Amino acid sequence: MLSQTSAAAKTTDVLIIGAGPFGICLAAHVQQLGLEYLMVGKPMEFWKKNMPEGMYLRSACDWHLDVSGVYTIERYLEEQGLKPADVEPLSLDFYLAYVQWFLEQTRLKNLPEYVQQLSRDEGGDFIASLEDGTQIRAKQVAMAIGFKYFVNLPADLLALLPEGRYAHTCDFVDLQQMRDKACLILGGRQSAFEWAALLAEAGARDIHLAYRHDTPAFVEADWSWVNKIIDGMADNPGWYRNLSEAEKKEVGHRLWAEGRLKLEPWLKNRITMDHVHLWPNTQVASSAILPDGTLDLQLDSGKQIQVDQIILATGYKAAIENVPFLKTGNLLSQLEVENGFPRLDETFQSNIPGLFITSLPAGQDFGPFFGFTVAVRLSAKLIGEGLRMAYSM
Repeated sequence: MLSQTSAAAKTTDVLIIGAGPFGICLAAHVQQLGLEYLMVGKPMEFWKKNMPEGMYLRSACDWHLDVSGVYTIERYLEEQGLKPADVEPLSLDFYLAYVQWFLEQTRLKNLPEYVQQLSRDEGGDFIASLEDGTQIRAKQVAMAIGFKYFVNLPADLLALLPEGRYAHTCDFVDLQQMRDKACLILGGRQSAFEWAALLAEAGARDIHLAYRHDTPAFVEADWSWVNKIIDGMADNPGWYRNLSEAEKKEVGHRLWAEGRLKLEPWLKNRITMDHVHLWPNTQVASSAILPDGTLDLQLDSGKQIQVDQIILATGYKAAIENVPFLKTGNLLSQLEVENGFPRLDETFQSNIPGLFITSLPAGQDFGPFFGFTVAVRLSAKLIGEGLRMAYSM
């Protein structure tokens, strides 16, 4: 039961670390199950601070946050007299407004602070130390930390670029600063093209996109088959882990084909203009800083360009060892990790009893779908079952 034992100490049965879609959905489900919990984190902070204004999502209205099916996006629309066709593709602003409405309906127990350290004592309880000095003792912990700690910055690429003159897309969201300036975006998937469109609309003078593959097709992605898999895993959570390596590659390639080989059609007209330059099957060969501070870049195609800024649309990659509050505590050395992913059972529980981990770090055992909000309800449902089992023991 959640209680306050002193000005800087609290206890709870379930501590949820992270207040993005995975954490919020889980908190709502745990609340529906009648379990005592506390969600720590600033709701949707990464989405608010690390995604640019004007961005659109690739998800549709059926990717909502409520396991019980009550507080859905469709219901939110009904209250406003709208239909899915009125809001799709979903804008970032719309999705944030839906989540805010969801939070108002559910009234989740949330402490908007950061966890600085997570450890486990000799009695098996978890101790979370927050940056404001608060300590939380919990029987179970669920980490739903999203993408924040998993920015992918390939070392071989960084070695070619001038230090301090590049930024990952999640760290370059104030696009107005590029008005009348030129930039190079390295990457050729949805985020790269969307940043290009938004930069063009923000008044950038020249926008170059360089990527090591053919230009993806502007074709609407089909996610319907993913929904069927996710629904089926609710009754068969071991489905993905029990596939052969060849079958896993096939699933991964199919998802990759939808998410990486296609660009949403609504982007095409927004980047089809004279000052947006596409350089497919190309990468940076060398770089230099000119006397006036301009970046002079040589592409391996022989093309030479001058820009003011480099933006890396290089995505995210699981590396659980990068999570700061694990590194400062005593859990990381005990955690079984493979390829940057924690090993998880069919309820997302790690080898450390009572420690559950979801979102992107769950991808190795549950599939690549966990980089998308389509998986939030499945995640919450299965973790909820794991938590209930722990309570019954």
